[in-house]
Amino acid sequence: MAEEAGRRKRAAVVVLGDIGRSPRMQYHSLSLANQAGMEVDIVANGGSDPHLSLRENPSIHVHEMKSVQLSGISKISGALALLLKAVIQFIMLIWFLCFKIPRPDVFVVQNPPSVPTLAAVKLVSWLRGSKFIVDWHNFGYTLLGLSHGRSHIIVKIYFWIEKHFGRMADGAFCVTKAMQHELAQNWGIKATVLYDHSPEFFHPASLTEKHELFCRLGNSICSAMGSVDCISVEKEVEDKNTTVLTSKIDGGISLKPNRPALVVSSTSWTPDEDFSILLEAALMYDRRVAAILGEDDSMDEGQLWIDIKNGKQFDYPRLLFVITGKGPDRKKYEERIKKLNLRRVAFRTMWLASEDYPLLLGSADLGVSLHTSSSGLDLPMKVVDMFGCGLPVCAASFSCIEELVKVNRNGLLFSTSSELADELLLLSSSDEAGVVSDTCVDDQ
Repeated sequence: MAEEAGRRKRAAVVVLGDIGRSPRMQYHSLSLANQAGMEVDIVANGGSDPHLSLRENPSIHVHEMKSVQLSGISKISGALALLLKAVIQFIMLIWFLCFKIPRPDVFVVQNPPSVPTLAAVKLVSWLRGSKFIVDWHNFGYTLLGLSHGRSHIIVKIYFWIEKHFGRMADGAFCVTKAMQHELAQNWGIKATVLYDHSPEFFHPASLTEKHELFCRLGNSICSAMGSVDCISVEKEVEDKNTTVLTSKIDGGISLKPNRPALVVSSTSWTPDEDFSILLEAALMYDRRVAAILGEDDSMDEGQLWIDIKNGKQFDYPRLLFVITGKGPDRKKYEERIKKLNLRRVAFRTMWLASEDYPLLLGSADLGVSLHTSSSGLDLPMKVVDMFGCGLPVCAASFSCIEELVKVNRNGLLFSTSSELADELLLLSSSDEAGVVSDTCVDDQ
């Protein structure tokens, strides 16, 4: 009895996905370990590494499951592949949660995915005498509906499972007041709104951090995705004292006066983020700046490259878009980017180490979110992280985004590529080239 009374409480955080791409669950784990003083077992798929602060925390233990790949079967029957995959994942979850980790006091489960996670964790929580808590990020059936349609029988079955087992939880969190209302009114689930907050490692980067980051990213940043562009033309030789944004002279680091404005976005490259809006807005920005400056298609592009190499300052800055993330639509958009003919805009796509991503946000001038939500009831975590770094944000407008983005206080909203292009012009028309205006920056 004394041993049980003195035992540290334990939590199991369950993510049927890549923990390195699940920031909210990483932050939950850090909070449970550091603020609640619990031992935390994370059960998740492998893939990308979580943040260093999580990996080095002695109270957090990561247990990696293998991802289930059934590409051969999916060619025969998509429905059969989904069913078989769910069965294998169910068995794997039962094995890990029953035998691979110590008995937790509470299971905290990320939803979605709902199948088979909710059923498996409910069963194990009953077998092991643990509490079962669901953290509602979105609805799994609405995500499945993006590819199958809401009326598809598989989506209807998924919805029933999600609702049935979601109601069996001992408690629930959710990400917005709108989702809280939906869960209460139509699902019979009482959830507590738990807004995301970025951890301390999201902060404005120092000059030294910016310089070191862009030295590490040198090849990725300076290599054009297609033909030569306004960023690649500037860097012809390897020089550790100069990056796209910074210069190091006599040991002192400063921002380059002719640097581009750095615009960042992160994505999982899925259908709920339409990046064609960003590509069209970039093209419009490029054309509108040319029109404002009285340029036309016949003007010598080579002279522009020479001016950039010589460090000429411009009335409107060049824009460097860095888009981070992995996902199924990435190659499709990369091919579209290569075909763009842009003079003052360049794109880079990359996947960053978990320690470098906060530094990239902290080095940027502007954040862009294309997230529109399959349910219309969740909020983009990327915007929370951008705010933690002091970034103004341009975000795609949808039903509950104003719970997070306050227009003209910490960001702007857009519904079309033309509106986004207008906002890029507004925010980049400052006295000092290469610096996005702080028009929208205010207390979060």
